[in-house]
Amino acid sequence: MTGFTAISDVLPHIDSGTRKGRPYPIAVKSWFTSSGTIIPLSFKFEGDDGEIHYIQNIHVKSSEEKHYAGIPSRDFSCTAVLGGLEQSFRLVYYPSESKWVMIM
Repeated sequence: MTGFTAISDVLPHIDSGTRKGRPYPIAVKSWFTSSGTIIPLSFKFEGDDGEIHYIQNIHVKSSEEKHYAGIPSRDFSCTAVLGGLEQSFRLVYYPSESKWVMIM
């Protein structure tokens, strides 16, 4: 349809509320495509046991742009093998800070 504007262009960014789950700061190896798409490849984090864990072979099920408290972020819904078991988790990228967290 021509002559119509996408609703996302008309409305201000809607706040997504607060994040649910425990955030873990992570170091991420990611690929940025020529069109700007972000693809997380692997990451490291310090577990509750104090050990550094390296996670690879991440399967990204979906991703979407969100705003939490007005802060833009990119939310990735993922699965990978953590501790020998396949786990679901979210990876969140904050472009203004160049910072990643894992939400479990």
